[in-house]
Amino acid sequence: MVDYFGKNADVLAKKKLFLFDMDGTVYLDETLFDGVPQLLQKIENEGGRYVFITNNASRSVKDYVAKMHRLGLTHIREEHFFTSAQAAFDILKEKFANDLIYVQATRSLVEEYKALGLRVTTEYTDEANAILVGFDPEFTGDKIYTTCKMLTKHDLPYYATNPDWVCPVEFGYIPDCGSMCQSLERATGKKPIFIGKPQPQMIYTVMKKFGFTAAETVVIGDRLYTDIASGNNAGVDTVCVLSGEVTLAEIEKATGSEVPTFVLESVKNMLDC
Repeated sequence: MVDYFGKNADVLAKKKLFLFDMDGTVYLDETLFDGVPQLLQKIENEGGRYVFITNNASRSVKDYVAKMHRLGLTHIREEHFFTSAQAAFDILKEKFANDLIYVQATRSLVEEYKALGLRVTTEYTDEANAILVGFDPEFTGDKIYTTCKMLTKHDLPYYATNPDWVCPVEFGYIPDCGSMCQSLERATGKKPIFIGKPQPQMIYTVMKKFGFTAAETVVIGDRLYTDIASGNNAGVDTVCVLSGEVTLAEIEKATGSEVPTFVLESVKNMLDC
């Protein structure tokens, strides 16, 4: 097998752990890309595992499972996901287990954190010990006001689930967490510590959980500065697909950790591995 630029990609046939981005990689809004069901079945048939690692923290894992079922992937379970929201939860639980945390995020994420035992609030408070901002399609003026007030009046540890500038949708893009945090920074001067990709921790966590090595692992995604960089930062091979945000011009200009190991038109091409 060769990739988009004619590079030998036979090594992909030896991979055992496939870490897929979701938005722009396996689906776009409510449209599942061609070849996805067949590829997931092929991975399972050959004794491999697949996990969806996404920076999109707007949904709980249960919501993601429901979406995959809605798209026809009815065999998908919670163990098939690891999100930036889960990665953020691990950090918050370790550092602020019994503390109150101010969270600006979707109702889905807030309720998931509460169910998992974190003390969180979406209201202004002088009692919080940390601040978290997540990708939030439910962003409102009231939320902006409250978060800016929290950031301005308190010098607290400030985290964000992911640095993505945009989230792909069927007509183009909408602002993602990175853009939202930039607007907050313009108003308050405060910058968050970003948790999700391109940091390698999500990849390390999944490899450890399922017992695979870096050589057995591959990251597949459509963004150079998150998906591809996270894989390279974790020391694993990466596949950049052209079905989402990235353009060929961006790939050709990429340097350092943003250079993918392989480039494919879509995940469907991996059926040839």
